[in-house]
Amino acid sequence: MYKRVFALIAVLTLAGCASPKYNYSANVTSISEPPLDTTQISSVGDVMLRQGKYKEHEAIYLPAKGDISWAYDLFPGYYLKHGEDESAEYYLPGSGEDAGKVDKAVLADPWKSVMAKKGSKTLCVVTVFNATSCGNNVNFERTKKAMLTQDSFQQTLIYSGKVGSKINIGYREFSSNLARPAFNNNVEYDLSESAIIGYKGAQLEVLEATNQYIKYRVIRNFNFASQ
Repeated sequence: MYKRVFALIAVLTLAGCASPKYNYSANVTSISEPPLDTTQISSVGDVMLRQGKYKEHEAIYLPAKGDISWAYDLFPGYYLKHGEDESAEYYLPGSGEDAGKVDKAVLADPWKSVMAKKGSKTLCVVTVFNATSCGNNVNFERTKKAMLTQDSFQQTLIYSGKVGSKINIGYREFSSNLARPAFNNNVEYDLSESAIIGYKGAQLEVLEATNQYIKYRVIRNFNFASQ
């Protein structure tokens, strides 16, 4: 008897049907900061100049656990978009400490996607059989998340202090959020020779420098280095 009742509940709960789409591609976003011809102040250890690119991925964020049904729970965190159709968007848990997670009951079918119905606060879990288990009025927000991927790349200049008339600048390259040791360098500049300093195409005018901070004007940012 219990098995029959349980089976009936399962059929009623998983009555919907959906076929997830995989037609989404995140946008590549370039960063170049601070703006050219602006005066900036950076403390020792701060980034003075940054240039690179990353992917900005559409996502949903759950601030708290979402109980979708007896079968599935969605845990707090980010879920990254992988596709959409006319009525819904489809997501998968992201990666890292702030990633969401789908938890299923022992007797529930394996899942393959999280579906957000357009124009509503309805979230559904889509099973491997394209059945849906949905929860209404789920507390989530549509947002965008910066993702460092295999083709992410970033160059920075870091202020390292002053000794006499000389300042020390650190250069760092990052690829896929990992420092590239062979492309890290520390450079010394003598301000008594010139207030204009440059490295890998970047050019700055030093207006004031102490062992605590540097005041400078951005003339040119980096030339993108080959990856």
